[in-house]
Amino acid sequence: MSIEIKAPTFPESVADGTVATWHKKPGEAVKRDELIVDIETDKVVLEVVAPADGSIAEILKGEGETVLSNEVIAKFVEGAVATSAPAASASVAAPAVAQATKTAAVNPAARKLAEENNVNTASVSGSGKDGRVLKEDVANHLKSTPASTPAAVAPVTTIEAVGDRVEKRVPMTRLRKRIAERLLEASNTTAMLTTFNEVNMAPVMALRAKYKDQFEKTHNGSRLGFMSFFVKAAAEALRRFPAVNASIDNNDIVYHGYQDIGVAVSTDKGLVVPVLRNAENMSLATIENTIRDFGLRARDGKLGIEEMSGGTFTITNGGVFGSLLSTPILNLPQSAILGMHKIQERPMAVNGKVEILPMMYLALSYDHRLLDGKEAVQFLVTIKDLLEDPARILLEI
Repeated sequence: MSIEIKAPTFPESVADGTVATWHKKPGEAVKRDELIVDIETDKVVLEVVAPADGSIAEILKGEGETVLSNEVIAKFVEGAVATSAPAASASVAAPAVAQATKTAAVNPAARKLAEENNVNTASVSGSGKDGRVLKEDVANHLKSTPASTPAAVAPVTTIEAVGDRVEKRVPMTRLRKRIAERLLEASNTTAMLTTFNEVNMAPVMALRAKYKDQFEKTHNGSRLGFMSFFVKAAAEALRRFPAVNASIDNNDIVYHGYQDIGVAVSTDKGLVVPVLRNAENMSLATIENTIRDFGLRARDGKLGIEEMSGGTFTITNGGVFGSLLSTPILNLPQSAILGMHKIQERPMAVNGKVEILPMMYLALSYDHRLLDGKEAVQFLVTIKDLLEDPARILLEI
Protein backbone atom coordinates (compact mmCIF):
# COMPACT_ATOMS: atom_id res chain seq x y z
CA MET A 1 0.00 0.00 0.00
CA SER A 2 1.35 3.44 -0.97
CA ILE A 3 1.55 6.13 1.73
CA GLU A 4 2.36 9.82 1.38
CA ILE A 5 5.18 11.10 3.58
CA LYS A 6 4.43 14.69 4.57
CA ALA A 7 6.42 17.45 6.23
CA PRO A 8 5.44 18.11 9.86
CA THR A 9 2.83 20.67 10.80
CA PHE A 10 4.69 23.92 11.40
CA PRO A 11 3.46 26.45 13.99
CA GLU A 12 2.30 29.89 12.83
CA SER A 13 5.69 31.41 13.63
CA VAL A 14 7.43 29.10 11.12
CA ALA A 15 6.60 29.73 7.46
CA ASP A 16 8.46 26.82 5.90
CA GLY A 17 11.32 24.38 6.31
CA THR A 18 14.21 22.89 4.38
CA VAL A 19 14.92 19.21 3.72
CA ALA A 20 18.20 18.75 5.59
CA THR A 21 19.11 15.05 5.30
CA TRP A 22 17.52 11.96 3.83
CA HIS A 23 18.63 9.07 6.06
CA LYS A 24 17.11 6.41 3.80
CA LYS A 25 17.33 5.87 0.05
CA PRO A 26 14.53 4.66 -2.21
CA GLY A 27 14.21 0.88 -2.01
CA GLU A 28 16.11 0.64 1.28
CA ALA A 29 14.37 -1.34 4.03
CA VAL A 30 12.82 0.82 6.74
CA LYS A 31 11.20 -0.19 10.01
CA ARG A 32 8.22 1.52 11.59
CA ASP A 33 9.16 4.73 13.51
CA GLU A 34 12.69 4.65 12.06
CA LEU A 35 14.11 8.09 11.16
CA ILE A 36 13.97 8.73 7.42
CA VAL A 37 14.43 12.48 6.97
CA ASP A 38 15.31 15.68 8.89
CA ILE A 39 13.43 18.92 8.19
CA GLU A 40 15.30 22.04 9.30
CA THR A 41 13.36 25.15 10.28
CA ASP A 42 14.48 28.54 11.53
CA LYS A 43 14.37 27.28 15.11
CA VAL A 44 14.83 23.53 15.25
CA VAL A 45 15.43 20.37 13.24
CA LEU A 46 12.30 18.21 13.02
CA GLU A 47 12.46 14.47 12.46
CA VAL A 48 10.12 12.52 10.19
CA VAL A 49 9.85 8.79 10.86
CA ALA A 50 8.53 5.87 8.84
CA PRO A 51 4.77 5.29 9.25
CA ALA A 52 5.19 1.51 8.90
CA ASP A 53 7.59 -1.23 7.83
CA GLY A 54 8.44 -0.85 4.17
CA SER A 55 10.55 1.36 1.93
CA ILE A 56 10.61 4.76 0.25
CA ALA A 57 9.23 4.49 -3.27
CA GLU A 58 10.09 7.98 -4.46
CA ILE A 59 11.65 11.14 -3.04
CA LEU A 60 9.73 14.21 -4.16
CA LYS A 61 11.73 16.83 -2.24
CA GLY A 62 15.52 16.55 -2.33
CA GLU A 63 17.96 17.83 0.26
CA GLY A 64 18.04 21.62 0.29
CA GLU A 65 14.55 22.09 -1.14
CA THR A 66 12.02 24.25 0.69
CA VAL A 67 8.88 22.56 2.00
CA LEU A 68 5.65 23.91 3.42
CA SER A 69 3.69 22.63 6.37
CA ASN A 70 2.16 19.19 5.61
CA GLU A 71 3.55 19.19 2.07
CA VAL A 72 4.14 15.75 0.51
CA ILE A 73 7.87 15.08 0.35
CA ALA A 74 8.00 11.39 -0.56
CA LYS A 75 5.99 8.29 -1.36
CA PHE A 76 6.29 5.25 0.87
CA VAL A 77 5.44 1.61 0.18
CA GLU A 78 4.21 -0.40 3.13
CA GLY A 79 5.03 -4.10 3.42
CA ALA A 80 7.88 -6.30 2.20
CA VAL A 81 10.77 -4.45 0.60
CA ALA A 82 11.37 -5.13 -3.08
CA THR A 83 14.72 -6.58 -4.13
CA SER A 84 15.38 -3.50 -6.22
CA ALA A 85 14.24 0.09 -6.09
CA PRO A 86 11.39 1.26 -8.31
CA ALA A 87 12.40 2.58 -11.72
CA ALA A 88 11.56 6.14 -10.71
CA SER A 89 14.21 6.06 -8.00
CA ALA A 90 16.87 4.05 -9.85
CA SER A 91 18.87 7.19 -10.54
CA VAL A 92 19.14 7.83 -6.80
CA ALA A 93 20.02 4.29 -5.77
CA ALA A 94 22.40 3.55 -8.65
CA PRO A 95 25.35 5.66 -7.42
CA ALA A 96 25.61 3.61 -4.23
CA VAL A 97 25.75 0.36 -6.24
CA ALA A 98 28.24 1.70 -8.72
CA GLN A 99 30.41 3.07 -5.96
CA ALA A 100 30.48 -0.29 -4.20
CA THR A 101 31.99 -1.94 -7.27
CA LYS A 102 34.87 0.47 -7.25
CA THR A 103 35.63 0.65 -3.52
CA ALA A 104 38.97 -1.13 -3.87
CA ALA A 105 40.32 1.58 -6.21
CA VAL A 106 39.28 4.57 -4.09
CA ASN A 107 41.47 6.27 -1.52
CA PRO A 108 39.70 6.45 1.92
CA ALA A 109 39.95 10.24 2.04
CA ALA A 110 38.54 10.44 -1.47
CA ARG A 111 35.68 8.11 -0.55
CA LYS A 112 34.76 10.26 2.46
CA LEU A 113 34.75 13.45 0.39
CA ALA A 114 32.66 11.74 -2.31
CA GLU A 115 30.09 10.55 0.23
CA GLU A 116 29.81 14.02 1.76
CA ASN A 117 29.03 15.48 -1.68
CA ASN A 118 26.91 12.62 -3.07
CA VAL A 119 29.47 11.85 -5.79
CA ASN A 120 29.60 8.51 -7.61
CA THR A 121 33.31 7.59 -7.57
CA ALA A 122 32.79 5.43 -10.66
CA SER A 123 32.47 8.66 -12.64
CA VAL A 124 35.72 10.12 -11.26
CA SER A 125 38.95 9.63 -13.20
CA GLY A 126 41.71 8.43 -10.87
CA SER A 127 45.22 9.83 -11.12
CA GLY A 128 46.84 7.48 -8.59
CA LYS A 129 48.62 4.21 -9.16
CA ASP A 130 46.57 1.76 -11.27
CA GLY A 131 43.91 4.44 -11.67
CA ARG A 132 43.26 4.80 -7.94
CA VAL A 133 40.92 7.72 -7.13
CA LEU A 134 42.59 10.29 -4.87
CA LYS A 135 41.07 13.09 -2.82
CA GLU A 136 42.33 15.65 -5.33
CA ASP A 137 40.50 13.78 -8.11
CA VAL A 138 37.19 14.11 -6.27
CA ALA A 139 37.88 17.80 -5.55
CA ASN A 140 38.60 18.45 -9.25
CA HIS A 141 35.47 16.50 -10.19
CA LEU A 142 33.35 18.68 -7.90
CA LYS A 143 34.69 21.83 -9.52
CA SER A 144 34.16 20.64 -13.08
CA THR A 145 30.92 18.63 -12.85
CA PRO A 146 27.51 20.23 -12.15
CA ALA A 147 25.40 18.53 -9.49
CA SER A 148 22.73 16.21 -10.89
CA THR A 149 21.17 14.23 -8.04
CA PRO A 150 17.96 15.27 -6.23
CA ALA A 151 20.00 16.14 -3.15
CA ALA A 152 22.12 18.50 -5.21
CA VAL A 153 19.34 21.09 -5.30
CA ALA A 154 20.99 22.49 -2.17
CA PRO A 155 24.44 24.11 -2.18
CA VAL A 156 27.03 21.42 -1.57
CA THR A 157 30.37 21.34 0.16
CA THR A 158 33.17 22.23 -2.23
CA ILE A 159 36.89 21.69 -1.87
CA GLU A 160 39.38 24.08 -3.38
CA ALA A 161 42.91 22.73 -3.51
CA VAL A 162 46.01 24.64 -4.58
CA GLY A 163 48.93 22.38 -3.98
CA ASP A 164 48.88 21.32 -0.33
CA ARG A 165 46.68 24.25 0.70
CA VAL A 166 43.04 23.14 0.93
CA GLU A 167 39.95 25.21 1.65
CA LYS A 168 36.55 23.75 2.41
CA ARG A 169 33.43 25.75 1.55
CA VAL A 170 30.32 24.62 3.42
CA PRO A 171 26.82 26.10 2.91
CA MET A 172 25.39 27.80 5.98
CA THR A 173 22.56 25.84 7.60
CA ARG A 174 19.11 27.33 7.84
CA LEU A 175 19.38 27.50 11.63
CA ARG A 176 22.75 29.29 11.47
CA LYS A 177 21.34 31.74 8.89
CA ARG A 178 18.43 32.53 11.17
CA ILE A 179 20.72 33.02 14.17
CA ALA A 180 22.84 35.43 12.10
CA GLU A 181 19.75 37.33 10.95
CA ARG A 182 18.40 37.71 14.49
CA LEU A 183 21.74 38.85 15.89
CA LEU A 184 22.11 41.47 13.17
CA GLU A 185 18.51 42.55 13.68
CA ALA A 186 19.12 43.01 17.41
CA SER A 187 22.28 45.02 16.75
CA ASN A 188 20.70 47.20 14.05
CA THR A 189 17.23 47.86 15.47
CA THR A 190 17.82 48.36 19.20
CA ALA A 191 19.73 50.86 21.30
CA MET A 192 21.70 48.10 23.00
CA LEU A 193 23.90 48.90 25.97
CA THR A 194 25.66 46.65 28.50
CA THR A 195 26.24 47.24 32.20
CA PHE A 196 28.56 45.09 34.33
CA ASN A 197 28.92 44.04 37.94
CA GLU A 198 30.59 41.25 39.89
CA VAL A 199 29.22 38.81 42.41
CA ASN A 200 30.89 36.93 45.23
CA MET A 201 29.89 33.30 44.63
CA ALA A 202 31.19 32.04 47.99
CA PRO A 203 27.74 32.05 49.73
CA VAL A 204 26.06 30.08 46.93
CA MET A 205 29.02 27.69 46.70
CA ALA A 206 28.95 27.10 50.48
CA LEU A 207 25.19 26.49 50.44
CA ARG A 208 25.54 24.11 47.52
CA ALA A 209 28.40 22.19 49.15
CA LYS A 210 26.46 21.86 52.40
CA TYR A 211 23.19 20.59 50.95
CA LYS A 212 23.97 19.07 47.54
CA ASP A 213 23.95 15.45 48.77
CA GLN A 214 20.74 15.89 50.77
CA PHE A 215 19.20 17.84 47.89
CA GLU A 216 19.99 15.01 45.47
CA LYS A 217 18.47 12.37 47.78
CA THR A 218 15.36 14.43 48.51
CA HIS A 219 14.66 15.31 44.88
CA ASN A 220 15.17 11.91 43.25
CA GLY A 221 18.69 12.47 41.95
CA SER A 222 18.37 16.13 40.95
CA ARG A 223 21.76 17.82 41.16
CA LEU A 224 21.98 21.28 42.66
CA GLY A 225 23.81 23.56 40.24
CA PHE A 226 24.38 27.29 39.97
CA MET A 227 21.90 28.03 37.18
CA SER A 228 18.84 27.45 39.38
CA PHE A 229 20.03 30.16 41.79
CA PHE A 230 20.47 32.59 38.89
CA VAL A 231 17.03 31.78 37.49
CA LYS A 232 15.37 32.32 40.89
CA ALA A 233 17.33 35.53 41.46
CA ALA A 234 16.40 36.78 37.98
CA ALA A 235 12.73 35.91 38.53
CA GLU A 236 12.66 37.92 41.76
CA ALA A 237 14.50 40.84 40.15
CA LEU A 238 12.08 40.80 37.20
CA ARG A 239 9.18 40.99 39.65
CA ARG A 240 10.69 44.10 41.20
CA PHE A 241 11.58 45.71 37.86
CA PRO A 242 8.75 44.83 35.43
CA ALA A 243 10.19 47.03 32.66
CA VAL A 244 13.09 44.57 32.30
CA ASN A 245 10.49 41.86 31.69
CA ALA A 246 8.69 43.97 29.07
CA SER A 247 9.08 44.27 25.31
CA ILE A 248 8.44 46.85 22.60
CA ASP A 249 5.74 46.16 20.00
CA ASN A 250 5.74 48.98 17.42
CA ASN A 251 4.78 52.04 19.51
CA ASP A 252 3.54 50.05 22.49
CA ILE A 253 5.30 48.66 25.56
CA VAL A 254 4.03 45.21 26.50
CA TYR A 255 4.37 44.36 30.21
CA HIS A 256 4.22 40.61 30.73
CA GLY A 257 2.46 39.32 33.83
CA TYR A 258 4.59 36.16 33.85
CA GLN A 259 8.29 35.41 33.80
CA ASP A 260 9.25 33.03 31.01
CA ILE A 261 13.03 32.79 31.28
CA GLY A 262 15.00 31.38 28.36
CA VAL A 263 18.25 29.53 29.01
CA ALA A 264 20.71 29.57 26.11
CA VAL A 265 21.97 26.09 25.19
CA SER A 266 24.85 25.50 22.78
CA THR A 267 24.54 22.63 20.28
CA ASP A 268 26.58 21.42 17.32
CA LYS A 269 24.06 23.06 14.99
CA GLY A 270 23.91 26.41 16.78
CA LEU A 271 22.58 28.22 19.81
CA VAL A 272 19.02 27.47 20.92
CA VAL A 273 17.05 29.05 23.76
CA PRO A 274 14.44 26.77 25.37
CA VAL A 275 12.12 28.57 27.78
CA LEU A 276 11.27 27.92 31.43
CA ARG A 277 7.58 28.82 31.54
CA ASN A 278 6.45 30.68 34.69
CA ALA A 279 9.92 30.40 36.19
CA GLU A 280 8.74 32.45 39.18
CA ASN A 281 6.67 29.44 40.33
CA MET A 282 9.40 26.82 39.85
CA SER A 283 11.41 25.25 42.67
CA LEU A 284 15.18 24.90 42.46
CA ALA A 285 14.80 21.16 41.78
CA THR A 286 12.27 21.73 39.00
CA ILE A 287 14.53 24.31 37.38
CA GLU A 288 17.56 22.00 37.52
CA ASN A 289 15.60 19.03 36.12
CA THR A 290 14.08 21.09 33.31
CA ILE A 291 17.39 22.66 32.28
CA ARG A 292 19.09 19.27 32.29
CA ASP A 293 16.30 17.84 30.14
CA PHE A 294 16.60 20.80 27.76
CA GLY A 295 20.35 20.23 27.43
CA LEU A 296 20.03 16.52 26.67
CA ARG A 297 17.26 16.97 24.14
CA ALA A 298 18.98 19.95 22.49
CA ARG A 299 22.08 17.79 21.99
CA ASP A 300 19.97 15.10 20.33
CA GLY A 301 17.86 17.56 18.33
CA LYS A 302 14.69 16.60 20.20
CA LEU A 303 13.51 20.04 21.33
CA GLY A 304 10.14 21.16 20.00
CA ILE A 305 9.52 24.53 18.39
CA GLU A 306 6.97 25.45 21.06
CA GLU A 307 9.63 24.97 23.75
CA MET A 308 11.80 27.65 22.14
CA SER A 309 9.07 30.14 21.33
CA GLY A 310 8.33 33.20 23.43
CA GLY A 311 10.32 34.06 26.52
CA THR A 312 10.46 37.40 28.32
CA PHE A 313 14.08 37.30 29.54
CA THR A 314 17.19 35.24 28.71
CA ILE A 315 20.19 33.96 30.66
CA THR A 316 23.33 32.82 28.85
CA ASN A 317 26.34 31.21 30.50
CA GLY A 318 29.62 31.67 28.65
CA GLY A 319 31.46 30.67 31.80
CA VAL A 320 31.05 26.97 31.02
CA PHE A 321 33.42 27.55 28.08
CA GLY A 322 35.86 29.66 30.11
CA SER A 323 34.65 33.14 29.18
CA LEU A 324 35.69 35.71 31.78
CA LEU A 325 33.70 38.64 30.38
CA SER A 326 31.44 39.27 27.38
CA THR A 327 28.59 41.45 26.12
CA PRO A 328 25.58 39.23 25.26
CA ILE A 329 23.30 40.26 22.39
CA LEU A 330 19.57 40.72 22.98
CA ASN A 331 17.17 37.94 22.13
CA LEU A 332 14.42 39.92 20.37
CA PRO A 333 11.82 41.07 21.22
CA GLN A 334 13.08 40.88 24.80
CA SER A 335 14.50 44.00 26.37
CA ALA A 336 17.36 42.45 28.37
CA ILE A 337 19.67 39.43 28.63
CA LEU A 338 21.90 38.35 31.53
CA GLY A 339 25.36 36.98 30.85
CA MET A 340 27.06 34.67 33.38
CA HIS A 341 30.80 34.04 33.25
CA LYS A 342 33.62 31.98 34.68
CA ILE A 343 34.05 31.83 38.46
CA GLN A 344 37.60 32.89 39.21
CA GLU A 345 39.40 33.49 42.48
CA ARG A 346 40.56 37.09 42.85
CA PRO A 347 41.97 39.22 45.69
CA MET A 348 39.16 41.43 47.01
CA ALA A 349 39.12 44.13 49.70
CA VAL A 350 36.76 43.03 52.51
CA ASN A 351 36.43 45.28 55.59
CA GLY A 352 39.85 46.75 54.97
CA LYS A 353 41.52 43.37 54.45
CA VAL A 354 42.47 41.46 51.31
CA GLU A 355 40.67 38.13 50.86
CA ILE A 356 40.76 35.63 48.02
CA LEU A 357 37.17 35.13 46.85
CA PRO A 358 35.48 33.22 44.01
CA MET A 359 34.16 36.04 41.86
CA MET A 360 32.01 36.09 38.73
CA TYR A 361 31.50 39.00 36.35
CA LEU A 362 27.87 39.60 35.39
CA ALA A 363 26.79 41.42 32.23
CA LEU A 364 23.33 42.80 31.51
CA SER A 365 22.70 43.92 27.94
CA TYR A 366 19.51 45.94 27.60
CA ASP A 367 17.50 47.99 25.14
CA HIS A 368 18.04 51.62 26.09
CA ARG A 369 14.86 52.59 24.24
CA LEU A 370 12.87 50.91 26.98
CA LEU A 371 15.20 50.80 29.98
CA ASP A 372 17.10 53.67 31.52
CA GLY A 373 20.53 53.05 32.99
CA LYS A 374 19.19 53.46 36.53
CA GLU A 375 16.71 50.56 36.14
CA ALA A 376 19.23 48.32 34.42
CA VAL A 377 21.91 48.89 37.05
CA GLN A 378 19.46 48.44 39.94
CA PHE A 379 18.19 45.22 38.36
CA LEU A 380 21.70 43.80 38.10
CA VAL A 381 22.58 44.91 41.64
CA THR A 382 19.43 43.14 42.88
CA ILE A 383 20.62 39.89 41.31
CA LYS A 384 24.04 40.40 42.88
CA ASP A 385 22.55 41.03 46.33
CA LEU A 386 20.28 37.98 46.13
CA LEU A 387 23.13 35.70 45.13
CA GLU A 388 25.46 36.99 47.82
CA ASP A 389 22.77 36.29 50.42
CA PRO A 390 20.79 33.32 48.97
CA ALA A 391 18.34 33.23 51.91
CA ARG A 392 16.82 36.41 50.49
CA ILE A 393 15.74 34.45 47.39
CA LEU A 394 13.53 32.20 49.51
CA LEU A 395 12.32 35.02 51.74
CA GLU A 396 11.74 37.36 48.78
CA ILE A 397 13.34 40.29 50.59
